[in-house]
Parts: sequence; structure tokens; C-alpha cells
Amino acid sequence: MPTAAKVKQVSQIKERYERASGVIFTEYRGLSVPAIQRLRRSLADQGAEFSVVKNTLFKRAAGDDAANIPEAMTSGPTAVAFVYQDDTATAKALFDFIKENKAFVVKGGYLDGRLYDGAQMEALSKLPPKDVLMAQLIGVIAAPLSNIVGVIQEIYAAPIRAIGAVADKAAESAPVEASSASPTPSGQQVDDEQATAEPQGEAPSAAEAAADEAPVAEAASPEAEATEAPVEAPTDQPTAEAAPEPAPTENTEETN
Repeated sequence: MPTAAKVKQVSQIKERYERASGVIFTEYRGLSVPAIQRLRRSLADQGAEFSVVKNTLFKRAAGDDAANIPEAMTSGPTAVAFVYQDDTATAKALFDFIKENKAFVVKGGYLDGRLYDGAQMEALSKLPPKDVLMAQLIGVIAAPLSNIVGVIQEIYAAPIRAIGAVADKAAESAPVEASSASPTPSGQQVDDEQATAEPQGEAPSAAEAAADEAPVAEAASPEAEATEAPVEAPTDQPTAEAAPEPAPTENTEETN
């Protein structure tokens, strides 16, 4: 029957296993206690916990997942790194430790329900941290969207730039036209306008000239008639002055 100490150990391992996103199996044979303590501190900085466990107790704590873990990873002196945050950073810390402690071995890992062997764990340790990978992934996804936004902005901005260019061109050409027209004298411009305006009408005909002069003659005829009127009056009609005076009445009576 399992002792109370083993039951407690299984309970502790199960609590760590259920809280972790994955586990990495290592062989710590030949490591000194100070070396293991340095490794624990290094893994704690990456959000992981390093613990020496018995293989049989770990299998009990893993429950049904124990069937997915190869026997080679849970044989021999085994220490498990429980990953709570970044599995890539945890793997990197383990392989950095191997550079100074050649006896230390990473046997494999079980991360997010996927099994990794030792070589795959080493490749994982060379990847950027998870937050950097997420930023790169977001950048790759967002790049086409930014290109689409740039194309839409260009569609709206191109006509505005074209209108502005036409306006600038017109503003540049306006002073040149004014300066080229200024040396021409004002009198010459008036003569040119008159010369241009005259050909538009035709020369008046003789009949139209006579019609224009007719009112002048008519206007002058009343005065001429007023001057010649006394001359044309008949001379044989007696005027009031030429009429014979009546004979005095007194003389006639005396004669009788």
C-alpha cells in the first residue's frame, strides 16, 4: 500500500502537472547540488519549476497522459521542468546550462499535448521567445492589411495630387502671360481693336447714304418755306391798306 509520504508526493506532482502547460524531462546524473540550485534559479526566472521526481510517482500524477509519454523519458534518474509560462525560454535555459555541464541531458518534452524528443527540444530552444514569435506573426498577418490600406489611400490621394499639380502649373504660367502682354502700348492695343472691329461691318451703300441725308433736307425745308412765303403771295388781291376810302357823307348832302 502507498504510504502517506508517497500520496503527498503524488498530490504535489499532480498539482504542478495540471498547472503547467508542459513538462521537459531531463537526466541530472553527475550534477552537484550547487549546480542544480543554479539551474532551479535560472528556470524560475523563466517561469518554470525544476523538481527531482520518481518515475513511478510521476506516472501516477500524469494519469491518462502517462500512456503518451515514452518509457525512455521516465527511466533513470529523472528531473522534470514544469513549464508555466514560455516553453521556448525554458528550453533555452536548459540548453544554456548544458554548455557548462556536459553531463546534463534533455531527454524530451510533452508540451501542449505534443511529444518532443531531445533534438526537437534543442531546435525549440533556438527559436525566439514566444512573445517575439507572436509579434512576428502579427506583423506577417498585418503586412497585407497595411498594403491594402496603402492602396486605398493612394486611390483617394492620386486625384488630389493631380488637381494640385494642375493648379500649381496654372499659377506658374499666369505671371508669364501677364509679362508678355505688358510691353504692348495701350494706344496700339486700341488701334488694333478698332482695326479688328471695322471689318465686321460692310460699307454703306449710296441708297443708305441718301436715306441718312434725307432728314437733314426735310429739317431745312420749313425754314426755306417760311422765307419764300411773302414772295409767292399773289399781287392782284388788294390789301387792307390799298382799299378805297368811302366818300364823306357831308359833302354829298351839300351837293344835293
